[in-house]
Amino acid sequence: MITPNPRATALLAAALLLTGCGTGAVAHTTSAAAPTTSAPQPEISLDLAPQQLPGLGPKTWAQVPSDTRQALVVTGRGKNSPRSSAVLYERTDAGWEADRNWPAHNALKGWTDDHRLGDLRSPVGVYTLSDAGGLLRDPGTRLPYDQSTGFTLGGTGFEGEPLAGSFDYVIAIDYNRKPGTTPLDWTRPLGADRGGGIWLHVDHGGPTKGCVSLDREHMKDLLLALDPDRNPVVVMGDRTSLAR
Repeated sequence: MITPNPRATALLAAALLLTGCGTGAVAHTTSAAAPTTSAPQPEISLDLAPQQLPGLGPKTWAQVPSDTRQALVVTGRGKNSPRSSAVLYERTDAGWEADRNWPAHNALKGWTDDHRLGDLRSPVGVYTLSDAGGLLRDPGTRLPYDQSTGFTLGGTGFEGEPLAGSFDYVIAIDYNRKPGTTPLDWTRPLGADRGGGIWLHVDHGGPTKGCVSLDREHMKDLLLALDPDRNPVVVMGDRTSLAR
């Protein structure tokens, strides 16, 4: 477990409020997730499992590493919508199987191919998932996990919702960050103007600043499911962008 300097993590957490997952994250309540209006995912038999992740066009599919065997596909309702759905796929010998389907939120203003600091949009693309952490102790994930008070968050979101507990569980999305470090690490290889601190984290039912958020129990399920040996990635964007 990586244990950052307490003063440093406090400063980093404060900075995240301005750049990544701060306003519009999630609450600490344990209420059930809001029902999704997305069409249910059809059951995929082994005989019919697709050889390519459903909904992805050639440009997006080309970004998925050939050795990836786990993929969380986050599909936004629209280019400017903060609502989306997340499906965890597992690659078998027969093809890609849909494992779980969860409602999700993304950034307030939707999606972008050119994410910038403070644009209130989530970055479209395919990103590896290397590191996790949170305010709560490790639930048993196989990812490196940093439990730290640096994940403490307060205040309210875009719709006046409480943000306490938003970062109880987080998984760093490897957008403009250094993999192999705590999600609180402030390294920005593309430069600070390209934003950062883009995470998967606990959802309260409101939009985020740039992250993708899932219900608390679904975040815990995802942490337990992800296996570094299967080279997991997140494929994220609005439906039209992913279909390119």
